[in-house]
Amino acid sequence: MTDAKPAQNHFAYKVGDIEVIAVADGTRTAPVGEGFVLNAPVEAVHKALADYGMPNGNFTTVFTPTVIRTAGKTCLVDTGMGLAAAQQPGATFGFLIPNLAAIGIEPKDIDTVIISHFHGDHVNGLLAPDGSPAFPNAEVTVPENEWAFWMDDGEMARASPGRMQDLFKNNRRVFTPIKDRVTTHAWGKEVAPGVTAYATPGHSIGHTSYVIASGKETVFLIQDVTNHPVFSIRHPAWHLGFDQDPVKAEETRRKTLDMLAAERLPIQAFHFPFPGRAYIEKAGDAYREVPIA
Repeated sequence: MTDAKPAQNHFAYKVGDIEVIAVADGTRTAPVGEGFVLNAPVEAVHKALADYGMPNGNFTTVFTPTVIRTAGKTCLVDTGMGLAAAQQPGATFGFLIPNLAAIGIEPKDIDTVIISHFHGDHVNGLLAPDGSPAFPNAEVTVPENEWAFWMDDGEMARASPGRMQDLFKNNRRVFTPIKDRVTTHAWGKEVAPGVTAYATPGHSIGHTSYVIASGKETVFLIQDVTNHPVFSIRHPAWHLGFDQDPVKAEETRRKTLDMLAAERLPIQAFHFPFPGRAYIEKAGDAYREVPIA
């Protein structure tokens, strides 16, 4: 990877002939309580946060969608919280579209939106505040397993009260207005020139990462295989409350991180501290991230 160009809200670099741009959507800071990590006491979680520099049990989540310019097309991987969120008083996230505009990319310029999974911080930005498509000229391509699950009325009826029911309702809200422009893709298939879907289920039933490859260079869009390094990298055995299948998520996480460490593949991460570029190394039974300067 060459030609890195840092800026406050974006970070652009080349992967062979493909341009990759990490674009900030914002952050959210909130207290961490019981149930955030399912299999560790909250005291241990607070200590880990403090050791990382986040004291008083507060956790800052980072949201970083990725723009890919490849073969004359402009693609966006995941959409952040949405501009409607940014318009709320005191908003700290939802700023993807103005940050895109700051680097000369308007919503109409996006040719393809690639979605990794159907959680709000990845799909809410598909809609403008008035409920119309946020990216009016874009095809929206989503993992076929993810689409099949969240659009299944039977699965929705069986969903447990609380978070799962809320996710079904939100996904129907987001995708109903744009369903005529949605296509699905399978794992192992190319979704844009040089961009291939990679199976990483567990965080959600059809969670998908993406491999960007051009010439001899590669970067791995890890998405929510990992959350913030304080959890998923330093404590890979911790099961987070928003993993749909926590056991499968840990299995996928370890398998993926082992592969990335062994092959020394650079990653672009959605939830790492901005801009989210790093290598992964083994550290005993855990891992460590090595930021790419």
